Amino acid sequence: MSKNQSTPPEFETHGGDTPTDDLKVAAEVPADPELEDVQEDPIDVLNKEIEALQQELGESKNALLRAYADTDNTRKRLQRETDQAKKYRFQSAALELLPILDNMNRALEAKPEKPEVENYVRGFEMIRDQFVNALTNEGVAEVEALNKPFDPNFMQALQTESKEGVEPGIVTEVFQKGYKLKDRILRPALVKVSE
Repeated sequence: MSKNQSTPPEFETHGGDTPTDDLKVAAEVPADPELEDVQEDPIDVLNKEIEALQQELGESKNALLRAYADTDNTRKRLQRETDQAKKYRFQSAALELLPILDNMNRALEAKPEKPEVENYVRGFEMIRDQFVNALTNEGVAEVEALNKPFDPNFMQALQTESKEGVEPGIVTEVFQKGYKLKDRILRPALVKVSE
């Protein structure tokens, strides 16, 4: 090639012998600052990942605490229900036995005044006392009503009467005894109340 012929600009050498030397020079030119901003710093990426994991961990802890609280509340509710069931387990049996006790009391109230049946009556009274003791051992107690102030929680008024010398609201007669099992009413006492 003669000196008069011009070399195309893309093949011109700037002090180098070959066009590949020019590529090396181009590679050494600093990158565009706008392109550098697109690539994130690895530390920032890791910090963002740590924050995301910490947030996920916090949410998991909250979910675990809620599940624990729900489980604990369920356990307490079941324990309460079990305690109630144990406490009042005798309720249905007591309700079936109370009419038997009523009939025993009625039979003893109508006892004949004959000496030959006196031993039978005494034996029947002993049976009734044992029956009452068995009910008492299970937590069944009679509602004390006669000559007491009327309590609608444990008594049911069937009649009222004006009685001299008795202040209003006092039970003057019991038609049927009432009973309770521990603190729960089994059967209210049927009474007459003064007015």
